Parts: sequence; structure tokens; C-alpha cells
Amino acid sequence: MPDLAPIHHVKIPVSDVRAGADWYRRVLGLTVAIEFIEEGELRGVALENPGGTISIALRHDPERAAALSGFDLVALGVATRDGVHAWAEHFAALGQANSGIVTGHRGGAVLVGLHDPDGIELRLYAD
Repeated sequence: MPDLAPIHHVKIPVSDVRAGADWYRRVLGLTVAIEFIEEGELRGVALENPGGTISIALRHDPERAAALSGFDLVALGVATRDGVHAWAEHFAALGQANSGIVTGHRGGAVLVGLHDPDGIELRLYAD
């Protein structure tokens, strides 16, 4: 079987594309790469980090967003444990609530309890 490459992108349902995009830009430093306009309305966006190593798509789907509220959908990798702590400091400076850093199953640092505007949890993880 051929090898798989890193994940191309993760698509997250949102109730409000603009509000979701604003949050991911402000909190995670992502930029909008593509806007998906359908029938004259913004229905989705593709966002990426400056290095192009993370790609997250947001898609207008309020019912699915509500169903995933509280679920830890994605764990984003961070290069080092110190990097996870630096993210925690960044979130604190923004006043962005989270549940703090815990020890992961492999002994790494995991920032938990970071929720997007729809309550979907994102985690930051370093082994």
C-alpha cells in the first residue's frame, strides 16, 4: 500500500462562517486562503497557518456544529512541550478560556478545553 501524506485538511462545521473564521484567525493565527461563496453567500472558508503546515476548512452546517459541541474533534501538533506552554500564554493574553495543560498518554503536554465559537474543542499536543 502507498504511504499516506500528512492530513490535507480538517473540515469543521460551524454555525457562522464569518465568526468562526474570525476566531481561528485571532486565536490560532490562521489566515483565510479560500472563501467558498455559493448563491451569493459565504458558505465556507479554508484557513492555514503561515508555514502552510495546518489547513482547516470551516463549513456552514449549524446542526452538525451543535452536535459536536463539547467534543474534542482535533488535536493540533506542537513541536515542543515548551511550545504548548507558549500557546497557553498566548491564549491567556487574549483572554481565551481553556482548561489548562495536562500530561498526555505518552508523557507529553496537552492543552485541553480550548473551544471555538460553537463549543467544539481543539487540543494542542506535543509528545
